[in-house]
Order: sequence, then C-alpha cells, then structure tokens
Amino acid sequence: MTARTVHPVDEVLPPWRLLALGLQHVLVMYAGAVAVPLIIGGALKLPKDQVALLINADLFACGLVTLIQCVGFWKFGIRLPVMMGVTFAAVGPMVAMAGNPSLGLLGIYGAVIGSGVFGLLAAPLIGRLLPLFPPVVTGSVIAIIGISLMRVAVNWAGGGVGNPGFGDPTYLAIALFVLVVVLGVMKHGRGFLRNIAVLLGIVAGMVVASALGMVSFAGLAEAPWVDVVRPFQFGWPVFDPLAIVTMSLVMIVVMIESTGMFLAVGDMVGRPVSTEDLTRGLRTDGLGTLIGGVFNTFPYTSFSQNVGLVGVTGVRSRWVCAAGGVILLVLGLLPKLAHVVASVPAFVLGGAGIVMFGMVAATGVRILSRVDFATRRENLVIVAVSVGIGLVPLVSDKVFQKMPGFLSPLLHSGILLGTLAAVLLNWYFNGLDSDGEARHGVAAAAQGAEA
Repeated sequence: MTARTVHPVDEVLPPWRLLALGLQHVLVMYAGAVAVPLIIGGALKLPKDQVALLINADLFACGLVTLIQCVGFWKFGIRLPVMMGVTFAAVGPMVAMAGNPSLGLLGIYGAVIGSGVFGLLAAPLIGRLLPLFPPVVTGSVIAIIGISLMRVAVNWAGGGVGNPGFGDPTYLAIALFVLVVVLGVMKHGRGFLRNIAVLLGIVAGMVVASALGMVSFAGLAEAPWVDVVRPFQFGWPVFDPLAIVTMSLVMIVVMIESTGMFLAVGDMVGRPVSTEDLTRGLRTDGLGTLIGGVFNTFPYTSFSQNVGLVGVTGVRSRWVCAAGGVILLVLGLLPKLAHVVASVPAFVLGGAGIVMFGMVAATGVRILSRVDFATRRENLVIVAVSVGIGLVPLVSDKVFQKMPGFLSPLLHSGILLGTLAAVLLNWYFNGLDSDGEARHGVAAAAQGAEA
C-alpha cells in the first residue's frame, strides 16, 4: 500500500524555512498593511500614540485573519497560500466618514462591522458565480490585476506617494539594484536560496540604503516592547445605516477582486478552486472584516503582492503564509519590533514589486494562452475590451469625477470594472454553456497547470 502523496499546497516545510519564507511574505506586504491605518489616523488627526494603536491592531488582525484564511476551520478559509491585509478600496469612504463629526472613528468601526456581517451573508451567493469565470474571463481579470498593480510598484520605486523627494534618482537606482539582485538570485541561485530571492533583494537594498543614510529608525526608542490589542479599545461603535450600506458596497468590490486573486493563486499552485473553496475564502473576507471592526481596524482582503510572490518563488505551501500570519501576530504585540520592519523604505520594495506584480499579469497571460482564439475570435474581443475598461481608472483617475459619489468605490476599481466587462462580454458572445467552457474552464485550467 503506497503512502498518500501530499499536495505541495499542504506540505509542511522545516521550521527555519517556514520562518524565512514567512518573513519574506511579511516584508513585501508590510508597507500596504500599515498604510491604511496611517491614512485614516491622519484624516482623523489622531495623536501619535493612537495611530500606533491602529497599526498594532491592524498587524494583529492581519495575522489572525491570514491564519484563518490559509489554515482554515469549519466553513472558513480557502486553504491556499494567501496573506490578508486591509483593502485600499475602503480608504475613500472611510476618509469621508472621518470628516463627518457624527461618525468619526467609531462610525467607521460600526460600518466595518456591518459590512463584515454583510460579507458573511453574501459569500455563498458570490461563490456561486464561479461558472461565470471560464479561462477567457479568469485570464483577463488576472492580467488586469497585475497591470493595475504595477502603478503601486512604480510609486514604491519613486519613494512612495507623498514623498517630497519622489522620483529621486537614488531611489530609482536602489529599486533597480533590488530588481537586479532578485533576478540574479533567481537565475543563479539553487533550491531554498532561489525561493527567498525577493527577501535577499530587500535585505540587499536595505544594506545599501542604510549605508547611504536613507533608513530612519526615528521613534524606535519611544515604541513600547509589548502592547496588548484589546477589542473596542476606542469605544463602542456607532452603527449608521448609510455608512453600513456604503461600506457594504465596498465589500462587494473586495469580494469580486478576491475572486480574481483566489483563481490566480489556484492556477499558480495547481489546485483547482471549486465553488465551495471560493465560498469559504469569501466568507473569510467577511469574517476578517468583522474581526477588523471589533479589534479597532478595517476591512480585509487577500493581498495581491503576495499572490505575485507565490508565482516568483514557486513555493506553494500554505503553511508558509501561516508562518507569515504568526509573524504578523507577534509584530502586532511587539511594537518595537514592528517599528524596525516598518523602517524598510518604499523604494527598496519597488524593485521587488515590479517582479511580483508582473508575475500576476504573466499568470493571466498564461491562462489566456489556453483559450481558443483561432476558431472563436470573439474571445479576442472579450480580452481586448475588458482589459481596456479595466485600465480606465488607472489611465485617468478623474474620468468619473462627475458621477454620483456613492458609486465611487465601484467606478474607481479597475479590477471590478474589468471583471464585470469580461463576465458580461463572455455571456454575450459565448453564453454560459457554449462547449461547457463556462462551467468547467477554471478547473481544467488549474488541472492543466498541475499536469
């Protein structure tokens, strides 16, 4: 009797490998993870110690929700290598709520909790939409995700949005250096060394930036060693119906974007994403958002840079992301250590971001390579128009400025616009049952990748 083969997704690596690979995931997502608390704290003009509480709570919740998503329990968790973080889709509405005296931070938390409950209830419905995602739709959506995120990598390379020295040649040179190191390790490295190419690139960039005096540890001495994250630390939430509806619209955007991310990860690791898997993953988005509201933080979603990192490293074990979740939990409880990690400059992450986000786009292209374009030329139209529509907010972020404000979360998400366009065009040209592709395309694509 032969031993049961363990799928690479379920493989448990040695502890020291899990630690290094998990740290790599944390480093590439950290800047995005703490950005939203900084933005909301600034909008509310909170004192420095309260902003620090927001960041600690965010890291703690990131770790907790990541563990639920990749390890899974009961009907929660997609059980794939996924890292969870605060979504930027909610920033606009939350900043608006922050400026409303009757809402403020407690009104934001009430809206986050309400939208989390909405996400829990809506997950099974959205999970049943999987048949609408054959390869021509999935490939287009994932390509849009990668292309759209390239703006983030470029902004990192320039020094970060809001940096008065944005575009400094030194920033760009260090970002290029990190990119060269990552590519060099990927070409010449072997085994585990190649798996941590991005981590080595970031470390090399940090060394150079430190030598040039461009890394600041200001505030490290003032940060406490240990700080416990407590529920409702800022007070009892304010539940405003309009704010909850607004944030629930954001949750729809988050769940549609998460669908694309989950399908991308499933393709990368060779494990087909079923309707049940998708529902569990989306349900965790809702649960994570509910947890965020309780623990003084914000809505959660899968982080795209970590999806790209899975493609770059080729490491498919979900336990690596579980290790990353544990590291985030520890960082949330040890502010001084979190401050050190936060000192990695944005331009150091820029070079790594170009590789990771490009890998997401390349995964979309790989899926599209399995689509029949020769005998079904309509598929070319689906890809062309959906990618074009998906890039509208990226090319011109003011094109929808005359539209009603409540539509802003929907119209400013290129991923959502591109997804809707791809789904509708595929339904118009191919229907749902044309050659069975719409029902079985995703599973066939993922199985093909595994083979």
